[in-house]
Amino acid sequence: MNSFLSIHPEVQQALAERKPVVALESTIIAHGMPYPQNVQTALDIESIVKECGAIPATIAIMHGKCHVGLAPEQIEYLGKAKNVWKVSLRDMPYVISQKLVGATTVAATMRIASLAGIKVFVTGGIGGVHRAAQTTMDISADLTEMAQTSVAVISAGVKSILDVGLTLEYLETKGIPVVTIGADEFPSFYSRKSGFSSPLRVDTTMEIAALMHTKWALGLKGSVLIANPIPKDEEVPSEEMEIYIQEALKVAEELGIKGKEVTPFLLKYIADHSKGESLQANIALIRNNAMVGAEIAKAYTYHIRL
Repeated sequence: MNSFLSIHPEVQQALAERKPVVALESTIIAHGMPYPQNVQTALDIESIVKECGAIPATIAIMHGKCHVGLAPEQIEYLGKAKNVWKVSLRDMPYVISQKLVGATTVAATMRIASLAGIKVFVTGGIGGVHRAAQTTMDISADLTEMAQTSVAVISAGVKSILDVGLTLEYLETKGIPVVTIGADEFPSFYSRKSGFSSPLRVDTTMEIAALMHTKWALGLKGSVLIANPIPKDEEVPSEEMEIYIQEALKVAEELGIKGKEVTPFLLKYIADHSKGESLQANIALIRNNAMVGAEIAKAYTYHIRL
């Protein structure tokens, strides 16, 4: 057992008994939504995973340990506290060694999930290649982590504040299978459409489980990105979202917002200026991802037992 891991007893028992477990990130709690929607959403997501027959494992860094599975009071603290680090891979050694409190991004959550032996991870949307990356070189560590860590990621596509096309190209370069559930077009977080065709399409969770197992059995390390489009009645049309995104990008540039502060700033700006429409879509898509992620975890567990 890695000395930096602290695994919740319920999660530990599920892993020992080879039951389906779903890893969940904590950045959405500390940096993705306002209080109290962030805490309520996190608790709801855990309940959804349980209701669907899997065990949730929300991941965060506290007191020098990578916690895999949180108590409700820990989730409440992450949702209220103002001093929570947004932790990607580069930050992990510092935050752990300094015994700080950190909410984990997709990249950090994947790595910790892998250390714990969890193969399925649910998030809202992954990071990727930022717009104007050709001059800023701003490319999320989520993508490089997906190239080397064998944990499947269920998301509503790439966050639409990013360059979706370049992100798909980068994923192809890194050999990461990108599959969309039940649709030919790749989704863009708040919207079902992105203007880009999905590299692959699957229609059932058993097909996804077979793909995951086959990839890793072939010795091909790295993730499988499973894009799960937001429900049609909950989406914000991509044309409408693009107006908010362009406004947010302009303000961020004027204020000199850079680095890991960009994404939280853009999401908050869009939520504030879309009259809550984007926040409601964000909550809807993560709930939908939790349901599908639990079903994939069950299918994968069944598949590897065959």
